[in-house]
Amino acid sequence: MPLAAFTNTFAGNPLDRASYRRADPDWLAEKLAAPDSLALAVWNGQPLVEDARGEDAKAGGMRIAWLAAGMARTLSGSPEHLLFLGLWKGVAIFAVDLEGGADPAEGPLEGLGRFEDLRAIAAALPSGDAAIAATAKSMFEWRRKHRHCAACGEIAQIADGGWKRVCPVCQAQHFPRTDPVVIMLAVRDEICLLGRQAAWPRGMYSALAGFLEPGESIEEACARELFEEAALRVREVRYHSTQPWPYPSTLMIGLIAEVEEGEAVADQIEIDEVRWFTRAEAGALIAGQLDDAKAPPALAIAHQLIKAWAQGD
Repeated sequence: MPLAAFTNTFAGNPLDRASYRRADPDWLAEKLAAPDSLALAVWNGQPLVEDARGEDAKAGGMRIAWLAAGMARTLSGSPEHLLFLGLWKGVAIFAVDLEGGADPAEGPLEGLGRFEDLRAIAAALPSGDAAIAATAKSMFEWRRKHRHCAACGEIAQIADGGWKRVCPVCQAQHFPRTDPVVIMLAVRDEICLLGRQAAWPRGMYSALAGFLEPGESIEEACARELFEEAALRVREVRYHSTQPWPYPSTLMIGLIAEVEEGEAVADQIEIDEVRWFTRAEAGALIAGQLDDAKAPPALAIAHQLIKAWAQGD
């Protein structure tokens, strides 16, 4: 559930995940059949959405196009394509994973909404809807990529409302993985360091980042990545916020890293160029007022790190 703290895009899921209910197949079956239960349809990673109504519609907003859970159960064909997401004020919320080349919005779901790329529309969705859709996308992607038991190779079966796989042969249990990533804004006095990769949109600069390795603390990963990618030594690390990132399923750990004196040098492997920005320049970057540099999009935690530092937070 959302907390009273800084919330990035894809965080702030409003549902009670009700994880204690996942292991009760009778309860799940009852809720799937209940007339008030709802479901989100996801086709090849894209959520079914519709235009918002009222004031939100004037701003070009969108929202999840909810289906009756019974329809989702029919469309799923099997538990393999169903996921129990949680409860919203006592109402059970599910998701159904639809695959294939034919757009279901032009078939069985015609007139009920349209499928859109989640990253492209995240800013147009209510924050809770974006978080719910991101959860479903991450879970379905994990399930598609981990059909086989990692211990013996047999096809593992769905259990616990879609949150676990169990091998019918060796009984090994498999759970969805989330890969932690440190993303840090390196700062020194009144300047911050941003980098860019050649593959990024022209002129875009962002905070440096890297995967946390086994046996490594968050602070150690931050120090290692900054030294490897920019030859900077970290003196102190401060936590800012985190962001679930469903591409495919990572947790971005946002940090502000105080670095020692020294020249920043791009490693030419992960980072092609590094550049220092003053606090005023960082503010102008976020506002889109620099001619030769662009900020990451507002939905990215890197944008929020730069913005927070530029504003003195």
